[in-house]
Amino acid sequence: MKKKEELPDCPVATTVSLIGSKWKLLIIRNLLQRPWRFNELQKNLEGISQKVLTDSLRSMEADGIITRKVYPEVPPHVEYALSELGESLRPVIFSMADWGDEYKKNLN
Repeated sequence: MKKKEELPDCPVATTVSLIGSKWKLLIIRNLLQRPWRFNELQKNLEGISQKVLTDSLRSMEADGIITRKVYPEVPPHVEYALSELGESLRPVIFSMADWGDEYKKNLN
């Protein structure tokens, strides 16, 4: 998790630095539904590379937004889920979805 000194002073800039990438937002959107496995996420997020997905998941885990649970099986079974902190993003993502719906309604 980042230290306070490492984050921008502006709260909007802080949020953008933590979840502002296209892929992170879409990963969070999926994890709001349920825990997902890596391959499920990769298949669902059309166009994401394995490296970008891996980097995004690691970054969000390090920031405390998601959790990674490894099941002791062969082959290993790993699931990603939102942490309590990640769950607190639910109203933010829902507001973004509402805004996107309204924007599309107002297009001619």
